Amino acid sequence: MRDAESGPVPGPAVLRREPGRLLWEQLLEDLRRRLDSDAFAHGFPGELALGREYGVSRHTVRQAVKVLRDEGRVVGTRGRPSRQAAPVETAQRLGALYSIHESVRAMGLEQRSVVRSLDVRADGVVAARLGLEESTPLVHLERLRLAGGEPLALDRVWLPHDLAAPLLHADFTGVALYQRYAELCGVVLTGGHETIAPILPTPAEHRLLGGSPSTAAFSVSRLGSAKGRPVEWRRTLVRGDRFVLRADFSTRDGYQLDLLKDPDRSDPRR
Repeated sequence: MRDAESGPVPGPAVLRREPGRLLWEQLLEDLRRRLDSDAFAHGFPGELALGREYGVSRHTVRQAVKVLRDEGRVVGTRGRPSRQAAPVETAQRLGALYSIHESVRAMGLEQRSVVRSLDVRADGVVAARLGLEESTPLVHLERLRLAGGEPLALDRVWLPHDLAAPLLHADFTGVALYQRYAELCGVVLTGGHETIAPILPTPAEHRLLGGSPSTAAFSVSRLGSAKGRPVEWRRTLVRGDRFVLRADFSTRDGYQLDLLKDPDRSDPRR
């Protein structure tokens, strides 16, 4: 099956009775795959239709769909057919120092991070951005940020080692970086600047962030400072279908849009 605009639409997988693999678990895995690929953009099938499509009982379908409901992937009530849930968007206002952690909490969603790396490394380009010698050691933290149990952002942060060394043994699973930076290092961000650009994630980034293969992301580059000193360089990829930016303006002051060329966009897709 093929959609004229979005390309191939994935069909159902063949389910087989195998030792150690229950049919409903196979069905759940395949429905997740098809949801991630936007196969149900025009409506999520009912239990009877899914049973006919996969050749399984209604009871098997109900077990798989119940898990999807518990995960928030589909919604429905007794007597009404299930439908694919719209992704919950995290909203953030422009022109203010913000934390993704706090933005997610403000939306009433569970916030959790999977730490992919926390180490010391040298990066001449980043060190220069922080006003340091190119060989200066930096604390590097990479996290996959989850909101409501679903991937929201891939976050990479570099901090001066002389300030951030105590963070190397900190737990960032459920605590904001800025909170730990203040508690353990006495560093409180007071300002900075950032650029935001739409991109298509690389295949490796998409595997981490999930969503439709055509889902774009916001690339956020931030230089954070404390009392005039650069103390953070951050590159964050935020899923475009789960994040919105809002701006307040007035007829007197308006707001300003700058056309910037991001010096880091060496990849032509970025």
